[in-house]
Amino acid sequence: MAITLNSGFEMPIVGLGVWRMEGKDIKDLLINAIKIGYRHFDCAADYQNEAEVGEALAEAFQTGLVKREDLFITTKLWNSDHGHVLEACKDSLKKLRLDYLDLYLVHFPVATRHTGVGTTASALGEDGVLDIDTTISLETTWHGMENLVSLGLVRSIGISNYDIFLTRDCLAYSKVKPAVNQIETHPYFQRESLVKFCQKHGICVTAHTPLGGAAANTEWFGTVSCLEDPALKGLAEKYKKTVAQVVLRWGIQRNTVVIPKSSKLERLQENFNVLDFELTKEDMDLVKSLDRNYRTNQPAKFWGIDLYA
Repeated sequence: MAITLNSGFEMPIVGLGVWRMEGKDIKDLLINAIKIGYRHFDCAADYQNEAEVGEALAEAFQTGLVKREDLFITTKLWNSDHGHVLEACKDSLKKLRLDYLDLYLVHFPVATRHTGVGTTASALGEDGVLDIDTTISLETTWHGMENLVSLGLVRSIGISNYDIFLTRDCLAYSKVKPAVNQIETHPYFQRESLVKFCQKHGICVTAHTPLGGAAANTEWFGTVSCLEDPALKGLAEKYKKTVAQVVLRWGIQRNTVVIPKSSKLERLQENFNVLDFELTKEDMDLVKSLDRNYRTNQPAKFWGIDLYA
């Protein structure tokens, strides 16, 4: 299954996120994911593993496992490169060993002090707070993104972690409309207004953290995942599926793209097998009732400032 973006290109509705994947494990994970059927991979300069992903992709192409045109590859512009969009994109392409990206996203709606193209450590000031660059507007950044489309380096461009106000502004100043807004959304953080706003204006919503972060976000941010919710466990029993499969299916039925991350082969298979059943309207409503407006991804822990405030 795929969603046709406003750019005219198709984006597979289930993808694999590579955040927090260790370099040495990536090749086997990605090769196995392609064998399972994954054709959509979500990367970012900030994940600091683009080179390893590139090695895996090169092997997949060289062995004939898959062709470049069969894959949908996303990566993202880091905060410190807002004033260096072209150079940052070329750096990611070089590491990924690709001639073009299917989708390039503005990772966060904030420009920070430039630390050198390809370096993605958070730029903190002496006070330990994110060193925000107030001289670069998001509009300037976006026009840099549009240039990438003109140059043929990127097929579609989009935004990530933008709220309704920032998304509206982007629509107002853009010549090339954002094709995607990638946001945290899951049963405990449904963000119905933002999702509907984007979809109404032709912007596809991709759900990062579609399972609520699970153990990884508990470890990093001390948050809890919806996967332990009794109501969701009940639905898993009803459909003879795992809780994760039910949650991913819910995301798909909202017309959002889901990009769960997993480093375990059995979970890769499990997360991909979500197209052979459908939640009833009553069960979709049940999941809707679980919303807690609960964000699990909290970069303020590292940045000393809550950009969502």
